[in-house]
Amino acid sequence: MTGHDGKTGLAAGPILFARGADEHGARMAAVAVTRQGDPTPVFEAPGGAAGEPVRLGALFGHEVWRCDLRLPLSPTAAYGVNGRSFRVATDMSGDLAVGFVSCNGQEHDDEARSHEDRDVMWRRLESEHGRRPFALLLHGGDQLYADEAIKAHPEVERWGELPNEERPGVAWTAEMAEAVRSYFFRRYLDLLRQPAAAALFAAVPSLMIWDDHDIFDGWGSHPPGLQESPVALGLFAAAREMFLLFQLGAADGLLPETCPDRTGRSFTQGAHFPGLSVLLPDLRSERRPDRVMGEAGWAAFEATLMAAPEGARRIVVSSVPALGPRLSLVEALLDFYPRPQQYEDDLRDQWQSRAHRAEWRRFLALMEGEAVCRRSPVTVVSGEIHLATRGTMHLRDGSQLHQLVASGITHPKPPRAMAIGLGLLSRLGESPLKGRKIRLRPLPGQRPVYTADRNYLVVERQAGAWHAVWELEDHGRTPALALG
Repeated sequence: MTGHDGKTGLAAGPILFARGADEHGARMAAVAVTRQGDPTPVFEAPGGAAGEPVRLGALFGHEVWRCDLRLPLSPTAAYGVNGRSFRVATDMSGDLAVGFVSCNGQEHDDEARSHEDRDVMWRRLESEHGRRPFALLLHGGDQLYADEAIKAHPEVERWGELPNEERPGVAWTAEMAEAVRSYFFRRYLDLLRQPAAAALFAAVPSLMIWDDHDIFDGWGSHPPGLQESPVALGLFAAAREMFLLFQLGAADGLLPETCPDRTGRSFTQGAHFPGLSVLLPDLRSERRPDRVMGEAGWAAFEATLMAAPEGARRIVVSSVPALGPRLSLVEALLDFYPRPQQYEDDLRDQWQSRAHRAEWRRFLALMEGEAVCRRSPVTVVSGEIHLATRGTMHLRDGSQLHQLVASGITHPKPPRAMAIGLGLLSRLGESPLKGRKIRLRPLPGQRPVYTADRNYLVVERQAGAWHAVWELEDHGRTPALALG
C-alpha cells in the first residue's frame, strides 16, 4: 500500500466526522491512519479540547486512530494533527451551507480510472468550499464501490459465478476473510487519499450512511441462497468492519454518540445542531428481500426523531429515494418471466417496491408527523439512482415534503434512455398515504424530470430561509429551489 502525507507523517487522513453542536461548541472526531510502529498521532484543538487518541484497530501493517474533539464556535476554529492545522466552519447559528454527495465510484474498474476525469465534481466541490466553507458534508451511500471484492480470492470469485442454489455450499475460510478484509482496507485508504476529496474530508465534518455498493451490489435484496450463504455473510462482515472504521470513525464497542442502537445491529444516526437535525436511517444492515429495516433500525430511527428539537429543520438522508415513480408496475412485468431478471434486486432495493409498501407508508407517515405535528420542516436527500431529480408530497396541513436526489459525484451518467424511461413512469404518480399524492418534478431550470449529469447538492440557510441548488457537470448550477 503506497502513499504517505509528508506534511503530517500519516499514511492516510485525517477525516473529520460531525457529532453535533450546541451553544458550548462543536463536537467532532478525527480519524487518522499511521503505519504500524509509527508514533501515535498528536491531535490539538486550539481554544477547545482534544481527547486522548484511541486506537480503533491494528490491521495490515497500519493502525487506525480516533480523537474526539470539541471546537469553539468561531469562524477561525481549527484543529491540528502532527503540527498541521485544518480550519473548520463550526458556527452554525446563522447562514450555513451543507453539501450532499453520493455514488463515489463505479461498479467495474473504478481503480483504473484517471482522477482527471473521475474527480471533476469533487474538484468543483473543493473549489466551492474554498469560496464559502461548508459546515457539513453528508454522504448518502455508495461511498465505496466494493463489488470487485469477489476477485480478492479465487474461491470468492468462484462463488460469485455459481447459481444461487449452489452458493451455500461454499465455505468461508480464514484465508478468504483476510483477502477480502485486505481488499476493503486498501480501497478505503485509496478513498481517503483521493486527491480532490482529501482536503474536504479533513476540513468539513462528515456524516455518512452506507448503501449496497459499500458491501456488494444489491446487498439485502437477493434471494436467501445468495444472501444467507457463508461467503455473502463473510463479505458483509468485512464491509461492516471497514465501514465502522472509515465511515463512522468507530469500532464495535466504540460507537459514536450519534448512534442510538448501541448493539451495532443498526447504524442509524442522528446529529443535532442549532436549528438543524441530520438523521440518517440505516437501510442496509438489517435489509432482507421482505424488509428495509428491522426492529433495531426502526427503534433507532424513531429515537433520533424524538431527540431532534421541535421546530428545527430535519434533513433526512435516505440512501434510496423516498419519493419516486410507480416501480410496482415494472415488478409486475418481471413476474411474467420465468427466471429472476437482472434488475429485480435493484427494484427490490427501492422504498416503492411491493415488498416494502407497508414500511414505505410508515416512513412517510413519520416524515409527515415531524412536519405537521411537531412543526419541524423536513427535507429528504437521497442518491443511488445516478440521476438528479426532485419530488414533492403535499401534507395534510398544506405544506410540502421535499425530496432532493443528487447522484452521483463520480459515477458515470447512465444512458439517456434510463432518464426518459423513469420520467415516463413518474407521470403515473403515487399516493402511498391516502390523499398525499407524490409528484416527481424537474430540477429548477431543467425540462426533463431526471437529469443525467454527474452532480452534487448544496442545501443552504440564508437569513433564516432554506433553499437548495444542484451543481451539474454539463448543465452547471441550477437556480435555487425554496424549501419552505
